Amino acid sequence: MKKILVIHGPNLNLLGTREKDIYGQITLAEINQQLQKKARTQEVELEIFQSNHEGEIVDIIQKAKNNQVGAILINPAGYTHTSVAIRDAILAVGIPTVEVHLSNIHSREDFRHTSLIAPVAKGQVSGFGANSYYLGLDAALSLLAS
Repeated sequence: MKKILVIHGPNLNLLGTREKDIYGQITLAEINQQLQKKARTQEVELEIFQSNHEGEIVDIIQKAKNNQVGAILINPAGYTHTSVAIRDAILAVGIPTVEVHLSNIHSREDFRHTSLIAPVAKGQVSGFGANSYYLGLDAALSLLAS
């Protein structure tokens, strides 16, 4: 069975309760449930991981190759703009990666406009709320198929 690793970065465990005007009312559990539902229809296994710790995210990316992950769907959250380590881990494993964001990072504060992940990802989906994840999963599924 094909496998996609879904990574949720820091503070995404607070979805549904934090800054609802930016991130909406949907919870991370609800997003994961919808992702799992869609993946099952495509006969794809999802490995879902959330961490507030950069090193744990690096570790799971490094293990992905040995775990036969065919694509990565990542919302690096605040690490988008700061983590050379996550960027380098994605580059090192060579697994096709799709970056997603609930908000449009390019229309927010200036420091959010730069993604260190985008140059090593196949593409980025942002600004569509939870739909960014679902569109990103579609992109990851297409990467698996090609």
